[in-house]
Amino acid sequence: MELQVNSKFDPIAPTLANGSAMAAFLGAGIGAFAMGAFVLLNEAGVFSAPALYGPAGGLSGRAAFATIAWLIAWGVLHARWAGREVAPGPVWLLTLALTGIGILGTFPPVWAIF
Repeated sequence: MELQVNSKFDPIAPTLANGSAMAAFLGAGIGAFAMGAFVLLNEAGVFSAPALYGPAGGLSGRAAFATIAWLIAWGVLHARWAGREVAPGPVWLLTLALTGIGILGTFPPVWAIF
């Protein structure tokens, strides 16, 4: 009896479904982007989030809306990608880009541009 090893070069090796994990990655990037977008919109005077917790002010509303955006994005992507194999490279790059833009949107020097 021979031990069979499935490697990534084996054409008949079963593939692992990573769609759920990739949905979680991209959902996190979309949530980070949403937070940066809500902060920029607030500072530009276009959107004012309500204060859900008095001492935190509008930050509590912006964080709540960003969390809702993250949950919706994650849920939609999970529903579409669950049980599928998704190429991780493009998803990770897009997640990094969205997260970076979201983080930039939360810095005061960026607000001065608007």
